[in-house]
Amino acid sequence: MSAPLLDTYREVITPEGVALQLPAAGPTPRAIAWLIDLAARMALLSVLSIALGMLGKMGQGLYLIALFIVYWSYMILFEGFWKGQTLGKKAMKLRVVAANGAPVGWVAVLVRNLLRVVDMLPFGYAVGLVSSLCDPGGRRLGDLVAGTVVVHTGAAIAASDVPVYAPQALPAPLQPEEQIAVIEFGERAESLTMERQIELADIAEPLTGVRGMSGVRRLYAFANGLLGRT
Repeated sequence: MSAPLLDTYREVITPEGVALQLPAAGPTPRAIAWLIDLAARMALLSVLSIALGMLGKMGQGLYLIALFIVYWSYMILFEGFWKGQTLGKKAMKLRVVAANGAPVGWVAVLVRNLLRVVDMLPFGYAVGLVSSLCDPGGRRLGDLVAGTVVVHTGAAIAASDVPVYAPQALPAPLQPEEQIAVIEFGERAESLTMERQIELADIAEPLTGVRGMSGVRRLYAFANGLLGRT
């Protein structure tokens, strides 16, 4: 899948020395996601305005309170409870994650959304646009301060789609490029014929200690171990 306009890849080195490529989203898909979220908020406020309009002046006061709450809480609550996604981000297959690729936390969600008031200056998210165009990871100011990045979920999931085997620690330390080779085998081996999988696994016999399908399964287990799965 080709990355949308102005998207890029952010490389993160895990504690195990494995280089992960985070498919960072550029301004275009993020802007479309924001417009979808804006439409969702406007729809919700329209329903509230009709319901509260029946209460007269008190309803008008309650609507102003609801307007403030919906505007500020929508992004925070969705990203906090929905693992970094809002309705717009889910529609565009985007997700907010920590800069190291880990799931985003509540503090980071709060910070990145409160700083929207700065990113929107002087109008039309001008500060945020300039920041995202200058940053290699496409991050606006709120993301830089919060330590977050918006990524494409489809590519991120495909990159970590390793068959489920009980994670197993490596029997000996490996160089970073060797660890990457093990992970890449786990990610891509299922697209190969069984004969080819066994052929590749047999090459790694000095690491696995076994041959044939036992070697294939052990490499899968090593890959899951390197990815930190439990």
